[in-house]
Amino acid sequence: MRFEQLIRKVEQAENAIEANERAAGADLRQLKASWKDLWTPGRIVLGGLGAGLLVGLADANRMASTGTGALRLMSMLASLSGLVAGTSAQSAAEEAGQAAEAVSTGAAPDP
Repeated sequence: MRFEQLIRKVEQAENAIEANERAAGADLRQLKASWKDLWTPGRIVLGGLGAGLLVGLADANRMASTGTGALRLMSMLASLSGLVAGTSAQSAAEEAGQAAEAVSTGAAPDP
């Protein structure tokens, strides 16, 4: 009778392991689905910008500790200011185009 009890215990343990494996598989499938739903295009872009900022800051810190780092840092800042200036110029050009279009149609320009 002792041997039969051991066999039943082993079978119960095997059933418990199989149930846990099924639950873990279901949890993993749910995690994968949630992970894919989480990554919207906006979040991907923000993640890329954040990662780029972190890499840039780490590189700037590394460059600042070396002798030529200041020159590279100034170059990076100059490039960044050019990017901002270009964006501002594009915005101003679009506003000017809208004003010219409004004048040609005889409508009052939007403020």
